[in-house]
Amino acid sequence: MSSTPTYPSKEAEAHARADLLPPDWRHAIVERHWLLLLGALALIVPTMVMVAQDSWSTEQGAHGPVVLATGLWLVLRMRKIFTPAIAPGSLAIALPLLLLFLIVYALGRISGTPEIEGYALYAVLIDVAYVYLGMRAMRLIWFPILYFFFLFPPPDSVVAAVTQPLKLGISRAAVALLDAFGFPIARTGVIITVDQYDILVAAACSGLNSIISLSAIGLFYVYMRHNANWRYAMLLMLAIVPVAVLANFVRVLVLILITYYFGDPVAQGFLHGFAGMTMFAIALLGIFGIDMIIAPLRRRLARAGQG
Repeated sequence: MSSTPTYPSKEAEAHARADLLPPDWRHAIVERHWLLLLGALALIVPTMVMVAQDSWSTEQGAHGPVVLATGLWLVLRMRKIFTPAIAPGSLAIALPLLLLFLIVYALGRISGTPEIEGYALYAVLIDVAYVYLGMRAMRLIWFPILYFFFLFPPPDSVVAAVTQPLKLGISRAAVALLDAFGFPIARTGVIITVDQYDILVAAACSGLNSIISLSAIGLFYVYMRHNANWRYAMLLMLAIVPVAVLANFVRVLVLILITYYFGDPVAQGFLHGFAGMTMFAIALLGIFGIDMIIAPLRRRLARAGQG
């Protein structure tokens, strides 16, 4: 009687060869690589505290804590999917990149540039994850990796370049609409004069903040609801831009009307932040509504992907 020999899978062979990740890899990382963990914490803690203070406490980065919490939850949820695929990456590739990223991180830290520091930390962590997890496992968690990108604020130069035309366009449209209804309103650049009050259309009202926040939350929604259909995800992401700009246009109109009828102190107080939250909620509901309306297209794309 003969028996058919069994051969270990590629994953088992990788585990057998790998010195970095033995079978009980979670405990091994703590026991054998505690110094690396301390070094990672030394980078992560001060940078994330800085990001939380400078970005997450503002309207522009208010989505950061949501991204962090939901991203970590998603990684834990997917652990049974990517853990069997773990096979350590190539140190020959990872170490030179790690050195480069650490140099960039140090430059960002020394110069006090949050954007450079944050994105360099993001690159460092991806590089370390590649060493421990390998490319195959990282492909399985591509979405959380992409999603964590939204933890960090965009560069100020990008914000200035994008928001200026948006601010001008929203200001011009709001003044034209209210002027057509007979309101005493005028505009100089991004400064709107209504009655005796001057209103500055700042970056917060330009739509960029909503675009960033809606992109992050919209991506998470599409991934969880539609099983990562990337074609449909890209289509829905394109809808976020006009929805965000329209929501902020309405916000500017509301603030102008509040200023006109109730005065500048009322408009710049609680109602200013409340208007921002309300418009964001409306924009998010608008994305959900668009998703429902174009559901037939989603089903066709799904069938095309299967064909």
